[in-house]
Amino acid sequence: MLKRGIGFEWQVALRFLREGRFQSVLIIVGVAAGVAVVAYISALVTGLQRNTLNKTLGAQAHVVVSPLDERVTPALPPASGPGELRWTDTQARSQRLRTIANWPAVAASLAQRPGVAAVSPMAAGAALARRGEATRAVALSGVEIERYDRIVNLRDKVVAGRMQLGPGEAIIGQTLAQDLGVRVGDRITVLTDGRSETLRLTALVDLGVRDLNRRIVLVPLRSAQSLLDLAGGVTQIDLRVDDVWAANTLAATLARELPNEVESWQDTNAQLVSALNAQTISTRLIRTVVMVVVILGIASVLVVSVVQKQREIGILRAMGATRGQILRVFLLQGALVGAVGSVVGVFLAMGLIKLFTTFVRGADGLPLFSITLPPVMALQIVGLAFVAGILAAVAPARRAARLDPAQAIRM
Repeated sequence: MLKRGIGFEWQVALRFLREGRFQSVLIIVGVAAGVAVVAYISALVTGLQRNTLNKTLGAQAHVVVSPLDERVTPALPPASGPGELRWTDTQARSQRLRTIANWPAVAASLAQRPGVAAVSPMAAGAALARRGEATRAVALSGVEIERYDRIVNLRDKVVAGRMQLGPGEAIIGQTLAQDLGVRVGDRITVLTDGRSETLRLTALVDLGVRDLNRRIVLVPLRSAQSLLDLAGGVTQIDLRVDDVWAANTLAATLARELPNEVESWQDTNAQLVSALNAQTISTRLIRTVVMVVVILGIASVLVVSVVQKQREIGILRAMGATRGQILRVFLLQGALVGAVGSVVGVFLAMGLIKLFTTFVRGADGLPLFSITLPPVMALQIVGLAFVAGILAAVAPARRAARLDPAQAIRM
């Protein structure tokens, strides 16, 4: 009688794998290739999405609270019966700069909400920037610089000068600086309806979007309020949240609670969100298909192994091996193939990532974007391949366990 215990199953499983060495190597290579594809594609898509989000959200708030648009209400109700004339349409009212009522209290309340990382008031409007004979239409934004820095991480976007914004000072985009022919320390004149102010440039910034770099002019909040004739008001309150994907939920909640318009970055970048969702679905589909192929590959090899090893299985059964032991032998083979193949595949994926970051470069000679394989993701993929190996071995293992010892020995 054979001894019971896991040691017996391990010995037989390893022996079967060694005897079919060529088949074992082929299936391990196949599993490694599948795992490498899954890990590399997952890391690539994750890096691409992170880079896209960083560029998109690097220059805008996650949630924006602003006043509602003004609307014209008809003086008379619609017609209620035949022959009765009533106005059915009205001309839209031209919009003007409006402010958020009691904005300090609103900003303070928003800052206390769970999940909100930063709050920054802003007074924004259209203006002209002039330097000598050069004049450009710009987007004037009055901010409290330290609070605004926590929204868009402005400090890291400074390409010249330093992040400083006191009375009579301004920060502009680097493209606008080129258009106006100015640099840090020079002065420009900002003009609005009947008002103007000469400002000294303290810094040039690169917000990652060429149009923003051509239009943005940051000034102290009080200066913008004076230039835009807002009398201490703000036109919007910017929020940054801890989880960018929770911005839409927060915006919907605030819209129900506040008499203001509330937009999340998902609302203003609907096409981008659709593209990111499509990428995520495609990645999951690829991972599923590859894992199915891996399972079928392992299962096919083990099925062949059962056919080839029928005589040995019959002898083991005749010597006292139980159906459960035979079942565990083939389950262990599947687990071993999945584990070894997944570990090799993760290292192959790391090599592919290294090749990508080394040879795929942008016009500036730098990598297009950062790609890494986080340990958590690697462990998840290894675990998935390990489970796939066990699942693939279930059918061959059950077939082997059902073999009749007498018939198997005669084969």
